[in-house]
Amino acid sequence: MEVLLAVESGHSPGWVMALFALGMLLTYVGVAFERFHKTVAALSGAAVLTALAVRLEVFKYEEIHAILAKDLNIFGVIVGTGILVDVTSRSGLFHFLSMGIVRATAGRAAALYFAICVLTFVFVAVLTIVPAMLILSSLVLVICRSLDYPAKPFLLSVAICANSGAIVTFASGLPNIMIGTAAGIPYVHFLMVSAPYAVVSLVIAIGVLRLVFRNDLAWRQDEATQQALQARIAEFDPWALVESRWVLVRSGVILGLTILGFAFARMVGVGMDFVAMCGGTAALLFAGKSVEDTIAKVNWTVILFFVGLFVVIGCVEHTGALELVATRVVDLSGQKMAALVPLLSLFAGVGSAIVDNIPVAATLIPVVQNIHALGVPEEPLWWAVILASNLGGNATPIGSISCVIALHTLKKEAGVTVGWGEFIRIGGLIMVLQVAGVMAYLLAIYYAGAFPEL
Repeated sequence: MEVLLAVESGHSPGWVMALFALGMLLTYVGVAFERFHKTVAALSGAAVLTALAVRLEVFKYEEIHAILAKDLNIFGVIVGTGILVDVTSRSGLFHFLSMGIVRATAGRAAALYFAICVLTFVFVAVLTIVPAMLILSSLVLVICRSLDYPAKPFLLSVAICANSGAIVTFASGLPNIMIGTAAGIPYVHFLMVSAPYAVVSLVIAIGVLRLVFRNDLAWRQDEATQQALQARIAEFDPWALVESRWVLVRSGVILGLTILGFAFARMVGVGMDFVAMCGGTAALLFAGKSVEDTIAKVNWTVILFFVGLFVVIGCVEHTGALELVATRVVDLSGQKMAALVPLLSLFAGVGSAIVDNIPVAATLIPVVQNIHALGVPEEPLWWAVILASNLGGNATPIGSISCVIALHTLKKEAGVTVGWGEFIRIGGLIMVLQVAGVMAYLLAIYYAGAFPEL
């Protein structure tokens, strides 16, 4: 009977749905398994499910191209921003700004710690999480070594605060780009909805981290210690990595114009990918020195990962399995937003902690689209996935790329290892508080009728 209903509704039979869902699950296990590269896992899953889809007549092979075509704009954003960030970082602009903050805080532990957390938030919001983390990890190590501060409190705090910065704008995180593009969310809507909660989540993170590391840093320092710190800081050269001040200025201007372009893209009728590619091209034209080297620095591994992931999701979606999941979720919630928002937030948060926020976001995009097709308002659901999938990564050492980078740097450069248990005690608590806040925040906006309509 189930098979007949599936066929009549245009879906594949139940056993085909189950087979493809199992294939997707195994792909995600491969993504989460540290010894198996996640890009290889995604491409392998894509190859197997594509072959099965063609063999079982789920769709014709040519439809694979249509699956990838609808996400080409995401690749444009990744390539363009990757080029822009590499050129800007080579100019020395980020090092210059960071050294300015160190001098402004006079190296005092409490002030410097807070400034680095805020700097992380801003850098990730502007640069996206991977380049920002690479820059900040190296800078934090230099600062800690120069001032004899332990690296662990700073690097772990940077890793966790980075995930708050990742929800500020459309281009701050890859899940934002994926979901914002699929849902047609304007750049300005991020500043209206997610940016305020990004600040709240940052405050939650800093509050818990400050409590956890209360005995790890000298939060109060006497006058003699402060004078010694100022003497060391006086030796720092903010221009050390700046080969040309004109290149630095041009890089800053191009970065600023690109950010403005993201904000006004929809108003002028162009896509985020166009703005990103224009920014990257301008950076190469006016500030780049080694064009081939810069283009090689684009994260092609992530792009190939996306190719495999989108094919996997597309194959499962064609069977009707994700539409069936959406129907079950709506039935379970009774179409009540008070149940749907917590359900999606919980799934996105926990799933991101276990696997990674990118595959979780990619899986939930068609689910939310199908839920909306059943007559449920879409705005709260999209924001639940965006906020919870980014913040969920705080819970485990592999939940977010920021945590992976920070822990790798801490072990390799400082010889300090942070175990799963220790990290979950810190990050898990922060994640629970932040995701619970997401639920309350979004439901408050929904019942106040304050969501900007798409």
